[in-house]
Amino acid sequence: MKFEELTKYFEKLEETSSRLSLIDILSDLFKKTPEAEIEKIVYLIQGRLAPFFVPIEIGMAEKNVAKSIASAYDSTPEEVTKEFNKLGDMGLAAGHFASKSKRKTSATTVDEVFKILEQIAKTSGEGTVEKRQNLLANLLKKLDSLSAKHLVRIPLGNTRLGIGDPTVLDGLATAKLGDKSKRKVLEDAYNRTSDLGLIAKTLWEKGLTGVGKLEVRVGSPIRSELCERLPTPEKIIEKMAEVDAQYKYDGFRVQIHKKGQEVRMFSRNLEEMTHMFPELIEATRKQVGAESVILDSEALAYNPESEEFLPFQETTKRRRKHGIEEAAQKLPLKAFVFDILYKNGRQLLDEPLKKRMEILKETLPDDDILIRTKNQVIKDPKILATLLDDAISKGLEGLVVKKLESPYEAGGRNFNWVKLKRHSAGELNDTIDCVLLGYITGKGKRTAFGAGALLVGLYDKKKDEFVTVSKIGTGLTDEEWREIHKRADKISIDKKPARVNSTIIPSVWIKPEIVIEVLADEITRSPVHTAGKTDTESGYALRFPRLVSFRGGDKKAEDATTVDELISMYKQQGK
Repeated sequence: MKFEELTKYFEKLEETSSRLSLIDILSDLFKKTPEAEIEKIVYLIQGRLAPFFVPIEIGMAEKNVAKSIASAYDSTPEEVTKEFNKLGDMGLAAGHFASKSKRKTSATTVDEVFKILEQIAKTSGEGTVEKRQNLLANLLKKLDSLSAKHLVRIPLGNTRLGIGDPTVLDGLATAKLGDKSKRKVLEDAYNRTSDLGLIAKTLWEKGLTGVGKLEVRVGSPIRSELCERLPTPEKIIEKMAEVDAQYKYDGFRVQIHKKGQEVRMFSRNLEEMTHMFPELIEATRKQVGAESVILDSEALAYNPESEEFLPFQETTKRRRKHGIEEAAQKLPLKAFVFDILYKNGRQLLDEPLKKRMEILKETLPDDDILIRTKNQVIKDPKILATLLDDAISKGLEGLVVKKLESPYEAGGRNFNWVKLKRHSAGELNDTIDCVLLGYITGKGKRTAFGAGALLVGLYDKKKDEFVTVSKIGTGLTDEEWREIHKRADKISIDKKPARVNSTIIPSVWIKPEIVIEVLADEITRSPVHTAGKTDTESGYALRFPRLVSFRGGDKKAEDATTVDELISMYKQQGK
């Protein structure tokens, strides 16, 4: 396929404000995509050259891309930067200069573009910056203006397509299988492998049967199983009967992969974090009694002097690219291992939890840096309540309770796992993870920060869209307003994203990427907000919301609190 043809589809995807239209456009594109290119085109739609967990980054700064554009079209970096500042998008700036050239069409293929982008990503050593600039400039010279526009956005990490993984899966299913009804097979395979390109390639080569046979692989993260919520120990035992109860730690999720002496670690949003945690690497090699293994754990910063675990905000300081050894000395980590998903060539996802706990005990017998999470089988709500009090007294968030016979449902959120935190009757004392969708320009002293209120939303998993739940104007310090302004302006866009459902129009739309932790007094019904709204019923909203913290990089927007969770919490208020 010619790259020019692909970018025509990118243009359609960028212009649509309807998720159903996104699926139709993707389906049409995929129908025309040959087997040899389907994997690459899926990655390019994601703005990638490989799945998210593969640490290959094209990574070019705006000033370097500006130099490439200037070189390609006989201009100057100053002129390009001036146009960029005027248009607010380097892609539009590239298209502007490319339109002045004589080239109106291009025969360059997707494969050729992909290979040069790979070359740019793999360039290293002395003169790297100049070599990358030259590679990009020479490629731009071969392209038409529309292709140039969409090409330069890829190394900048901002394709502006706004397409979620479920939407891509819907497009693949519609193109190859006729409709979305069999998407579940694709989704299950994706949850096991976390690789959309692999799913597409296998579907094209081996059909749906081949996709269904894709299994867990060491080195490819499994999408995390997530918890539902129930309000009290009594409700939990009533619904789940006998449960395995474990402490809930407020750290960040770390999935540990070991094969021989090679150890890799991944966050819940599929990012590789191996280099950040030297003490966990060493501990895995020393403690784990298996040739190959995948463990699910929660990592926390630990103060060896006071022998106490530190809050999430301290733990997140370990997510860094520089000064890693020094940080490991100041804030050493311990990882509480609560599940085992693979051992010595055998996938364990379908084994019941009870069996997986036995295998984990055999595999990780001693506590040191990696610590097996203490668990207790309970069927009496009074004992569960006592254990919850014990967890709270230790400064922990609460408990996670699990069905004894449940499999590990990769990417799933259901009542196999339930989190239990401290609640008071009639009050909402549990935090909610919200996604920033936009901001309303401030008045008075807030005009200095560029934002007076934040429009925030939740994720509707069934519809793969973000819906509004509140405006937040309190609970932020001046510094936090500045931080939000700084983060949001990098991903602001000039129109509502296709996957956002909102009746409120903010001053500035933001790509749904930033997750914040919010505390509110209660959940109420609202005719204004779209969370849970139907043709006959009003939506839901947060009353007196305030920001607690930024979630950093440990959660993607799709990992935010879901609409179903919110409705469940509303019912738990006893209203």
